[in-house]
Amino acid sequence: MLMHATPRSVRLAIHIPLVLACTFLLFPAVAITETENSLPSGLVVVIRNNSDRALDLRALDNPTISGVAFQIHWADIESVQGKPDWSKLDQLFNAAESSKRWVQLLVFPGFFSPGWALEGAETEPFPIQYGPGKGTIMKLPMPWDTVYLNRWFAFLKQLSDRYGKSPAFRVVAANGPTSVSAEMTLPDTPEDVETWLKVSYTPRKYIEAWQKVLQVFHADFANQYICLIVGSGLNINDQGKIDPHERARTRKEVIDQAIAVLGRRFVLQNSDLHAGPKQHPVTDFVMSYSGRVITGLEMRCTAELGTCSTALGAEGDPSLALKKSIAKGMQPNNEGERVNYLEIYEGDVLADEMQSVLRDGASLFK
Repeated sequence: MLMHATPRSVRLAIHIPLVLACTFLLFPAVAITETENSLPSGLVVVIRNNSDRALDLRALDNPTISGVAFQIHWADIESVQGKPDWSKLDQLFNAAESSKRWVQLLVFPGFFSPGWALEGAETEPFPIQYGPGKGTIMKLPMPWDTVYLNRWFAFLKQLSDRYGKSPAFRVVAANGPTSVSAEMTLPDTPEDVETWLKVSYTPRKYIEAWQKVLQVFHADFANQYICLIVGSGLNINDQGKIDPHERARTRKEVIDQAIAVLGRRFVLQNSDLHAGPKQHPVTDFVMSYSGRVITGLEMRCTAELGTCSTALGAEGDPSLALKKSIAKGMQPNNEGERVNYLEIYEGDVLADEMQSVLRDGASLFK
């Protein structure tokens, strides 16, 4: 296992509301010690599972890479209830253990739950809001639906039983009340908001669903750090009215309860890092937490693909785009603290012309 010295930046935020501090006392995080499972750190390669292709793990051989973030749909693992196909995850963990790389596992439920998991659950049709399949109408389980969540929790127990003691398994993304990825996001166009109003969405129901999920992840993955990937709630308040301030309030409450439940095992991540002109404020928001909790950032896209170099800050120059985006992600915050890890997509990790950029990026973590 790669071992990293504990950065002085990793200190748990101490200003937790009293009610959340009391919650934390009910769920002490004691399983992990830095001698057993070092902190997630360094450059991380993002690999997306493709159900039509064999798993390609060549990127784990890159010496600049410390870890791998593996994204896979729940439906691609457990298409039949109670009969999961672990073949790709077995391959991933075997390769990670052999190459001494650490693993962040991101299993996507929501839109990508198996059909059997949605039977009898409350669902609504929504368009996929971003990523592969964008615009495709699919059934989305309601974030608070107990039928759906209980089936998801049963799968998580199987997952933790099989891989929870792997020395490579360092981070798992907490999700469930989610949609298209592990991000804390829901479809939110004006038309989508009308649908949420019809199904009686409230931030309280959403926040309570997250609390259940965080408690389950805390219990099932005692040997892992648990990552919350930032998004927000919807602009609907508990009175069923449109309220533009509700998004940020909901996001803060979920983060506060995650800190309270998970303690020093809590990781906060944003998955939209880029050096382009249209900066999303959430990137700086996550960076501001560095030094209080473990933090990480994922690139917005693959610099080598299409117009992504423009989005990353250097039109037509993928290497410069990636270099500028890494520099953006490694800027210290107002307290002089930096994020613990940066995630870069597989295409850029494998590209020959990116190797000097990756070497320079990896050196920032030493």
